[in-house]
Amino acid sequence: MIKSITRWTTAVLAMFLLCSVQIAGAQDRSYVNPSRAGGDGAPFSGAVLTGDTLYLSGMLGLENGQVPSDPQQEARNVLNAVQATLEEADMSMDDLVYVQIFCSDVAHYAAFNEIYRTYFTEEFPARAFIGAGTLLFDARFEVQGIAVRR
Repeated sequence: MIKSITRWTTAVLAMFLLCSVQIAGAQDRSYVNPSRAGGDGAPFSGAVLTGDTLYLSGMLGLENGQVPSDPQQEARNVLNAVQATLEEADMSMDDLVYVQIFCSDVAHYAAFNEIYRTYFTEEFPARAFIGAGTLLFDARFEVQGIAVRR
């Protein structure tokens, strides 16, 4: 009897998990700054919205393809790009729940934080600040994140 209850419970749990995965996979997706396979653009989209969750690709703070001379200006530029992407999805910086900052030199930690803290009006998201060495285009910062609509 116990074996049949255990098998029945296992079967019900398996069906529940399968249905959950199918429902999650069936959600509509929308893309911010999309890039299509086979095109000549970058092989990624700027962000992907699934349900109320927005996944933001890594962004840089370049000006006309160049790294600004001031680390704080670069931080401002990259955070403006994140903010603009969130706004395209009808979200704000306060909707961010997780942020990763890749930094070419962790000596820029304080300069980045001084600018970063000005972009939020509510709780700060969970975050990682990662010393990553050389970044694309010799940028100091690359920021990616996950936002959930409040």
